[in-house]
Amino acid sequence: MIYGAPIAPEGLPVINDDLSQVYTEHNGWLKQWLYRRLGCSAQAADLAQDTFLRILQAQQKAGASLSLQRPRAYLTTVGRRLVYDHFRRQSLERAYLELLAQLPEAFDLSEEERFSLQETLQQLDALLDTLKPIVRSVFLLVQLEGLTYVQVAQRLGIGERTVKRHMASAVEACILFEDDF
Repeated sequence: MIYGAPIAPEGLPVINDDLSQVYTEHNGWLKQWLYRRLGCSAQAADLAQDTFLRILQAQQKAGASLSLQRPRAYLTTVGRRLVYDHFRRQSLERAYLELLAQLPEAFDLSEEERFSLQETLQQLDALLDTLKPIVRSVFLLVQLEGLTYVQVAQRLGIGERTVKRHMASAVEACILFEDDF
């Protein structure tokens, strides 16, 4: 054992002093920054915690503490991604609820079926989180907003061929997801 190395109970993350200091100095600021984007203090607090958790996970993956020269810029980047994911999940949930509302009563789902469908949607959302951000954006623009490849290419400022390649990648991930399911 290395003298002075942090020790944590098995399975619990080791939090280094640098991250603790960043948390102490910038958590309040981050919550305010997130609140201005979300309009809800509880959601802002949750996403602030998720931001620091992501940083901790990145440190563990790297095997060393991350050197944060500009902590607020880094927190903003991570927080912005979490806000995007939050709104994307809300959009997915709204689309699901709208679809359920449009079903005729003959096709009304039981509570078990709704739970199963909601669980599948959450798994699909987790799958989408594994995709590169540009691939995920292309997939969602085509599937949820119904845009054509040309429209997606124009909106994202990429070529139509690139849109097709990203869609193929996303569809392949969905097929692999379906095989696992």
